[in-house]
Amino acid sequence: MIDVRRAAQRYPGGEPTAGIESAHAFSFGGHYDPDNLRFGALVACNEERLAPGAGFAEHPHSHTEIVTWVVEGELTHEDSTGRATVVRPGDLQRLSAGDGVRHVERNAGGVPLVFVQMWLAPREFGGEPSYEVVRGFADATPYALSGADATLHVRRVAPGEQASLTLAPRAYVHVVRGELSVRTAEGDAVLSPGDAARLVDAGVVTLAAVSPRPAEALIWSFSH
Repeated sequence: MIDVRRAAQRYPGGEPTAGIESAHAFSFGGHYDPDNLRFGALVACNEERLAPGAGFAEHPHSHTEIVTWVVEGELTHEDSTGRATVVRPGDLQRLSAGDGVRHVERNAGGVPLVFVQMWLAPREFGGEPSYEVVRGFADATPYALSGADATLHVRRVAPGEQASLTLAPRAYVHVVRGELSVRTAEGDAVLSPGDAARLVDAGVVTLAAVSPRPAEALIWSFSH
């Protein structure tokens, strides 16, 4: 099964007057939708756009795995464990909130910042917060998020090329840039930036760029 959700169907959020624009793929805040609470372990997939100088003030998280992918600009991250990091395009950031952590996210640069942030429910609650940044995350290396029984694949597909991968019974494809054809044995769909496809029992999935520019997608594979 391929369930396509278009970018325009996402719930708007943020604070535009403060330079923050958000688009939420799942039920979020005031946009409560009992039929769209999660898919696999994924409970949030937020596209954030921050103007220069804008950001999210210190706020708490607990019992959540938070994975961030920067698309454009630079993200400054600071948290209550004392870490201060700048995350750039191609870097993968993971913050495991554990029993509780507070953090700040802001655009300290002079150009707009765009990032995709994904929240996943952990297998077990509690524990100490932990943090990791993978610099220059490579296409061929899946990122295992063992705390949520999930694996993240990043695929960049050049025009005229395609990539195939075998996914778990549930998978989620989010297109970051370009147009991407997603094909399974059950059918296919063409996705544009901000679009997503929720796949059930897809098995082998073939991705192909269908526009003159390269396509990039974030693909979660869930074991349950």
